[in-house]
Amino acid sequence: MTRIYLVRHGEAMGNVQEFFQGRIDCDLSPKGEKQLERLAERFKSINYDVIYSSPLIRAMKTADAVNSSLKLPIIKDERLIEINGGAWEGMKWTEIAEKYPIQHDIWKNDMKRFSIDGGETMTEVYERMKNAVTNLADINRGKTVVIVSHGCALRNYLSCAEFGTSDRLADVGWSDNTAVSLVEYDDSLNPAVVFKNDSAHLPHELSTLAFSQWSKYDEKK
Repeated sequence: MTRIYLVRHGEAMGNVQEFFQGRIDCDLSPKGEKQLERLAERFKSINYDVIYSSPLIRAMKTADAVNSSLKLPIIKDERLIEINGGAWEGMKWTEIAEKYPIQHDIWKNDMKRFSIDGGETMTEVYERMKNAVTNLADINRGKTVVIVSHGCALRNYLSCAEFGTSDRLADVGWSDNTAVSLVEYDDSLNPAVVFKNDSAHLPHELSTLAFSQWSKYDEKK
């Protein structure tokens, strides 16, 4: 059995200012730094063999927190990066809803069909994350692995692991910042989700989603 822990990065300035971060290399917010303290405590009791991270600052700092006890080499993997949001990158969610109503409606209500000028399609993100995590499970058979990535990227992978399709992205939902998921792979590299989007290590006041206005522009109602 190969165990894969998946961790979303801590709250970053794009989460606070509520714009589309995508590939923009935002640093963590003060709340994000506090979230990492709780995440580090959670991982003190988890033994793992290898840790991979998206190369963006917010992910690398999160990986550092996860890794604060074991202090293993953190392997950067470009395949774990967030969706390229093209024309949306740096735009406030309120502005996106006004300027791109059709694409925004697809993002909320039929995410698998999303595409935007200059960016990745959701299908491309799904295939990228499916292939990346499956590959990391394959080359680390029998080990416990930590992967630090991003909200949209992880949502696509978890839809693959749990449902085998991008049709169920809505059923995965968004994870809070620093939320943890666990997927186990058998010897035939079939994934099974043990738990997903768990942020039990965060008290209410350190949640990002609980205080976010972004969700009303981003989630299907």
